[in-house]
Amino acid sequence: MFYPTPIAKLIESFSKLPGIGIKTATRLAFYTIGMDDEVVNDFAKNLLAAKRELSYCTVCGNLTDQEICRICQDETRDPSTILVVENSRDVSAMEHIQEYHGRYHVLHGLISPMNGVGPDDINLKSLLSRLMENDVTEVIVATNATADGEATSMYISRVLKPAGIKVTRLARGLSVGSDIEYADEVTLLRAIENRTEL
Repeated sequence: MFYPTPIAKLIESFSKLPGIGIKTATRLAFYTIGMDDEVVNDFAKNLLAAKRELSYCTVCGNLTDQEICRICQDETRDPSTILVVENSRDVSAMEHIQEYHGRYHVLHGLISPMNGVGPDDINLKSLLSRLMENDVTEVIVATNATADGEATSMYISRVLKPAGIKVTRLARGLSVGSDIEYADEVTLLRAIENRTEL
């Protein structure tokens, strides 16, 4: 269907977001056009501010608006345990259950031999540096229950076991093929409580 260029470009922009098809993008574009100018300006400012002001924590790799994120700065957290996740959304999901009190490490991806992604392509080197500099006794691998998540957890286990660090994996409370960020609180709680050693 033909739309004037400005709305066509807006539809195209919305359709680039994950999980947004052309129908939803069209609906969002028309909804946006109907919003008050002030609301649209605030939305645009917030979008730009998030893009410009956020960076990755220099310690754990989590999204932050500071050099070191609030979790890494929190001295009440247990420094002997590090929970390794794929992305910052997984940190948010784990924090939401309010039962894990250790530290995090964000990989920003998973090892994926089929896609040509190796250990050097994700945030693994800084994890190894952290383990050498701190008294970490357990690393909990909390990657998704997918082939790439399994490949990543097995690699981490093989690298860390000789160093005498206990490596555990979240229990199978998470169904195979599911994403941590979409799991409910009870499932996440059971998964963290029933983790198993690799």
